[in-house]
Amino acid sequence: MLLLALDTATPAVTVALHDGRDVIASSSQVDARRHGELLLPAIDRVLAEAGLKLDAVTGVVAGIGPGPYTGLRVGLMTAETFGLALGVPVHGVCTLDGLAYAADLEGPFVVATDARRKEVYWARYADSRTRVTDPAVDRPADIAGQVAGLPAVGAGALLYPDTFPQAHEPEHVSAAALARLAAERLAAGADLPAPRPLYLRRPDAQVPKNYKVVTPK
Repeated sequence: MLLLALDTATPAVTVALHDGRDVIASSSQVDARRHGELLLPAIDRVLAEAGLKLDAVTGVVAGIGPGPYTGLRVGLMTAETFGLALGVPVHGVCTLDGLAYAADLEGPFVVATDARRKEVYWARYADSRTRVTDPAVDRPADIAGQVAGLPAVGAGALLYPDTFPQAHEPEHVSAAALARLAAERLAAGADLPAPRPLYLRRPDAQVPKNYKVVTPK
């Protein structure tokens, strides 16, 4: 097994290789505006660090969000393209699940990432491997009662200490955690979801209403 894991659902552009036993190379850079520029060089970098070629990859793992439209689609389209080119399966893993796994907390807790517009993407967890609510997007004040008293991880939690007073790192997801979680689930015979994006809301760019159609004469 050689899994190539990547995630661009948060400001982190993160890539890792997992050989079936553990992560053998990884790279993470935080830059919310350069996902498209940074992802492919990061993949080249981890392959070079591991001393391997791309054709050694036997599966691709992609963070499926939730996340902003522009960043999220960079990783998912890259994963799908590699899967088609290499003829290998592409597996989806919820980005919030990767953060929860990296947090390695035993009791109930919350994962919240920054959704912008003064909102967070969030979900509750029973432990680091068990999500108990579907991912959602909300204003922090609107979910205060649902997360009261719970530890929280992620950039969204760190941004809103009034709602998440027990917030701490990890701030962003790491592909290393995604790879370990995916490898663990695959080894247990679990079916991972298809790499379909969790946008949870419509993209910022919209077709203007009542726009004038110009037709050639």
